[in-house]
Amino acid sequence: MNDDEVPQTDAYVDGNTLAGPLSAVFGGDLTTATAVCAGCGHAAQVATLPVFGAPMGLVARCPGCSQMLLGYTDLPGGRTLDMHGMASLRLPIA
Repeated sequence: MNDDEVPQTDAYVDGNTLAGPLSAVFGGDLTTATAVCAGCGHAAQVATLPVFGAPMGLVARCPGCSQMLLGYTDLPGGRTLDMHGMASLRLPIA
């Protein structure tokens, strides 16, 4: 399966699952940030994104078109964050 294919399962969790991994990268809670899909332009709060887990990492998908917005992998050699599916990530003003 390539990054842009829709998973063949309906089993997912919400974007709150990304709170810990993203805070490890950015140093804060990004679940209230708004992710804008580069494919269809759909905007949604990170906490509401469908997140699919795998032994190798987490994948957040656009609720509008199912494109991969974010991929996160935590490996012994370091963390990988792939955000190629996002046009932007809007952070709320503190």
